[in-house]
Amino acid sequence: MTVKAILDEEPLTIPEVKELLKKVRSERKDEEELGYELRRTIYHVETFAKLPADRAKELVANLLKLEKMKPEIAVRIADVLPQSYDEIRSIYAKERFTLTEEDLKTILDLITEAQK
Repeated sequence: MTVKAILDEEPLTIPEVKELLKKVRSERKDEEELGYELRRTIYHVETFAKLPADRAKELVANLLKLEKMKPEIAVRIADVLPQSYDEIRSIYAKERFTLTEEDLKTILDLITEAQK
């Protein structure tokens, strides 16, 4: 029996996953070869990817420059693209700190810039 281990782990945004799955789809010629789960995953990322992969990656990088930002939260923000303070607060609901109005405004400004 082969034992598998996780060698590296990196959070990815939905647009980045979409780009990776495009490569997988192009390598496999037959649609039946993809399998049900993979086809559903491809459908999901095509439906919910809101930004191109390069912009999503740039947004995550810009968000990580902020003081109260974790990589997991930055990826979640890049996937959801919240449009209000309340939506951002809901993403931070499990965290042990609260965001100031200035933090919220900065995050919304970064999101707006990424969508242009």
